[in-house]
Amino acid sequence: MASAVVDRVQCKGRLPQTFLCRAARGGWMYALVADLKGRDALRHSDYRDQRFKGTSREQSRLLAVSSTLYVGNLSYFTTEEQVYELFSRAGRIRRIIMGIDRFKKTPCGFCFVEYYYREDAEDAMRCINATRLDDRIIRTDWDVGFVEGRQYGRGKHGGQVRDEYRKDYDPGRGGWGKMVPPKMD
Repeated sequence: MASAVVDRVQCKGRLPQTFLCRAARGGWMYALVADLKGRDALRHSDYRDQRFKGTSREQSRLLAVSSTLYVGNLSYFTTEEQVYELFSRAGRIRRIIMGIDRFKKTPCGFCFVEYYYREDAEDAMRCINATRLDDRIIRTDWDVGFVEGRQYGRGKHGGQVRDEYRKDYDPGRGGWGKMVPPKMD
């Protein structure tokens, strides 16, 4: 089994894009990241859940206090245990909800990680976003909180929408995109 924590660099900032991150629980975490601006990592992206039942103002308010993270770009083969091993370094996890294909009930490359405390989720955003898990660069974003039914992919074929139109072959995410016929060379 591949370790959930790879590319942890213990160099105390000597290499570019490497920094030492102090987790809330007192341990040290080394992370290889693309963006070193810690406060920028805490801001939520422009993405909004189109199926959110409420106003955009309510959604923004919930995002500002949430302790739930959306984790994307996971391999279809990444396990809940691997996610737990990596994300528990930032703090106590309440639960992990793995995203599954709506029809096949198989993993489809995302999950939700709920922490007990907002501060732990902030540490995860700072230290884990854009790190490597199971040979893939994962991305994290704030989420308003898991609601039953959101564990299912929203694409026409049951998986994630982003995989529907992908034009490249990605073995970690099910091969070719679902809407694009494979190239026959």
